[in-house]
Amino acid sequence: MVYLLAARRFLPLFVTQFLGALNDNLFKNAMVLLLLWRAGEAGPALVAAAGGVFILPYALFSSLAGELADRSVMAGLIRWVKLCEIGLMVLGSVGLLTEDPWLLMGVLFGLGVHSAFFGPVKYAILPVQLRAGELASGNGLIEAGTFLAILIGTIAGGGLVLLEGGAGIVSAAGIAVAVLGYAAARGIARTPPAAPGLALDWNIWRGTARILRLTRAKPEVWRAVLAISWFWTVGATVLSQFPVLAKDVLGADGAVVTLLLATFSIGIGAGSVLAARLLKGQVSWRPVPWAGLGMSVFMLDFVVASGAGRFADPAALVGGAAGWRILGDLFGLAVCGGVFSVPLYTVMQERSDPAVRARVIAANNVMNAAFMVAGAIVAAGLARQGVGAPVILGITGVVNLAALGVVIGWAQAR
Repeated sequence: MVYLLAARRFLPLFVTQFLGALNDNLFKNAMVLLLLWRAGEAGPALVAAAGGVFILPYALFSSLAGELADRSVMAGLIRWVKLCEIGLMVLGSVGLLTEDPWLLMGVLFGLGVHSAFFGPVKYAILPVQLRAGELASGNGLIEAGTFLAILIGTIAGGGLVLLEGGAGIVSAAGIAVAVLGYAAARGIARTPPAAPGLALDWNIWRGTARILRLTRAKPEVWRAVLAISWFWTVGATVLSQFPVLAKDVLGADGAVVTLLLATFSIGIGAGSVLAARLLKGQVSWRPVPWAGLGMSVFMLDFVVASGAGRFADPAALVGGAAGWRILGDLFGLAVCGGVFSVPLYTVMQERSDPAVRARVIAANNVMNAAFMVAGAIVAAGLARQGVGAPVILGITGVVNLAALGVVIGWAQAR
């Protein structure tokens, strides 16, 4: 599968996606830390709102994004989206340098719009550009690259912005990455539009209902969308609990949170590559139930292991068997997550009618956003009742076992 990284039908898209994910997280994490340090009493509230501001465009604009991707020359659409990213990063640099919280939130919303329009065309073009039997490998590499980019962007954004002159450094880096992303997009091969006569429906509520109906028309595709959405809900819950667990349970500093994030991101990447190897070019649900079981097993043991002691810094965490058990559980959970998700993306793409594929992927984005918001509301409600991070993760692991029964039924019903 590594040979795809040297193929023109894949490499430019991979680099474009990698740089886009890196930029989103570079800016978002730099903005969050800047708001916490500079926005005074309003900072925590703005940070809490940031996640919703970034996700909201998926709910608002996914139907338009899917329709536009199906009716357009996808390579050309990607270039326009990447040009918009350059403009957003120029505005973002103004926001960072002036420390204007409202401009920063506006740019974050714009980046959410950018991602909402890039997502459908990114996944819809993969089956067109790749040869038979390569789709699982392409998805595995895309997902591995995405999580690596998230890790790099998160660490760089947080590490650079608080340096002397850090806002300028992050601004320059964001603009440079956006320009490189546009340059990479120019290498993506042009393909004919899937539905050239399709009319755009500017009524976003009616359009969203329509793309959801289109997706539900194929039961296997709809089930894959629901399972992907559940994966993102579990992943978002785990990631949101890292800082709380590190501070309140492990007694750790921010460096430990970074180590946990790095372990999780590398594990997802490894699992994504492993999934492609397990599938051997096939489009199949086969690895999904086993991966779902592994997610719960590792998550529940992670909860137990996290109560084994206090780890003030990364050296303490890696200095004994208890710390390595925590990291091993987290890595195993992430590997299983990668193995869980890649086959589902492949099923969603391969089993969709090519003329509506981008709209199906847009519907998947809507469902992902809805599931993650619902999961965040539940987790926030539990936290307000005094439920700690280990219990929230334990509940997630148990509920995942219940969801696994449904997934097994879907895998057998395909």
